[in-house]
Amino acid sequence: MVRGADRRDGHSGRMAAPGPHGDPPSRSSLRVEAAVAWILHVAIICVLLSAATLHAQEVVLALDPAQTQIKFNLGDVLHQVNGTFKLKSGSIRFNRATGDASGSVVVDATSGDSGSNARDRKMHKDILESARYPEIVFTPDRVQGQLASQGESQFEVHGTLRLHGADHETTLTARVSVSGDELSVAMTFVVPYVKWGLKNPSTFILRVSQDVDIDIHAVGRLTNSTSSP
Repeated sequence: MVRGADRRDGHSGRMAAPGPHGDPPSRSSLRVEAAVAWILHVAIICVLLSAATLHAQEVVLALDPAQTQIKFNLGDVLHQVNGTFKLKSGSIRFNRATGDASGSVVVDATSGDSGSNARDRKMHKDILESARYPEIVFTPDRVQGQLASQGESQFEVHGTLRLHGADHETTLTARVSVSGDELSVAMTFVVPYVKWGLKNPSTFILRVSQDVDIDIHAVGRLTNSTSSP
């Protein structure tokens, strides 16, 4: 006679684990537990693979200040004032899949040069106040558009432009060309500097535009990210 407390598995001869009421689990409950464990295992693998895929699609663009040109154009009633600024540094990290972006592009505000010493002194002292605000910084947070592995692409880059100590939400259109690991960027946009709080340089005799046109041609290297986001 087999006692109820000493039931054995008829297939293996081993003691079966008791159920919640002292009875061994049924074959159907064992199958359910195995199926749940398998589903959890697959789900964990999918999450890990998804994270690895997103991380693999993250790239870094490092701009070369020596190959980057930043030009500005300011019109008045008589002629156009053209000048340049120098790029101080630039590194943008973005994810091809999500569009999330980070990093910064830093322009040396003290480098502004219009070709006239008198005009530049006034620009730096009265308009830009570059001794107090020596940097103009663009911080991206989102990129919209698909980057072609080679050839031409176009992006909308959303972020914040910090000018004269104040932040301004900005969306820039960038035309991009990829050749190998080298990437060139061209963008043109308008800065409403008077609306943004900078002094209007107009006088009673000479009236100048309250917007300045910016033209950027930048070159950099594109690499895959190897660090955690």
